[in-house]
Amino acid sequence: MEKKSRVLIVGATGKLGHELAKASLNFSHPTFALVRDSAFADPDKLVKLHSLSDAGVTLLKGSLQDEESLIEAIKKVDVVICAVNSAQVLDQKLLIQAIKKAGSINRFIPSEFGLDPDKVQISGMDYNFYSRKAEIRRLVEAEGIPYTFISCNPFMSCLLPSLVQPELKAPPRDEIKIYGDGNKKGVFVKECDVAAFTISTLDDPRTLNKVLYLRPSGNVYSMNELADIWETKITKKLRRLYISEEQLLHKIRETPYPDNMVFVFIYSVFIKGDQTYFDIDSSGGLEGTQLYPHLKYTTINEYLDTLV
Repeated sequence: MEKKSRVLIVGATGKLGHELAKASLNFSHPTFALVRDSAFADPDKLVKLHSLSDAGVTLLKGSLQDEESLIEAIKKVDVVICAVNSAQVLDQKLLIQAIKKAGSINRFIPSEFGLDPDKVQISGMDYNFYSRKAEIRRLVEAEGIPYTFISCNPFMSCLLPSLVQPELKAPPRDEIKIYGDGNKKGVFVKECDVAAFTISTLDDPRTLNKVLYLRPSGNVYSMNELADIWETKITKKLRRLYISEEQLLHKIRETPYPDNMVFVFIYSVFIKGDQTYFDIDSSGGLEGTQLYPHLKYTTINEYLDTLV
């Protein structure tokens, strides 16, 4: 049997991190999770830790602020995957330093898992949300650490449960706001599917020092197309209220930070087309569903069935 890389997950109690740890086990990788002491005092995190431990994940105590614990954990594995939240992105600097000092890692996947920070066209609007991720990319490259960057685009749990209606908690039944002309396409992928594609890259030489994009054909839709699908499912026509670029920019300006970030993301995706304006092949990247056609994923159509 082919030897599987040993994997360390940083951020395993988060939603994506938990899925990554489960996927790593499912793909038969010896799996470790770096866990802060404080996580054991959090009831919700403790439940996740017990479930991972029972499934076969080895829990290692440590934190992104403790270089000694990082190096000790890193020396036990071949691959490090970081899945911390966006507020902690720059905390990966010490992790990168520890990986460099350990000198034994075959692959590092930093915490991106969204739009490609080198492709977004909203500089100055996002309160450095993407520039921080780009800064980590440059540091990884500068240190010569072998990597794979995962550009999976938004998770289905982000925006899609309300059909891109931030004011609502469920899809609309009467009126839907369409941003821009409604024809720019967005991409949404379920967290467990992101995890499966990510873990598939670990021992694949094709993905070494590459960006892996996820643009599943069944998950790329414009707002007009999303509205069409939803109307078919609820057998009812919705009133479509088109929100112009200028109106959306005004909304972003008048809404305090961080509440305005959801509208910044909508602007990026459905006005600027930041997920789909570029060709993946010519950019030097790889597309996950083309690379791993055997992997099944939840389509937007299937996901919307659960919301009817």
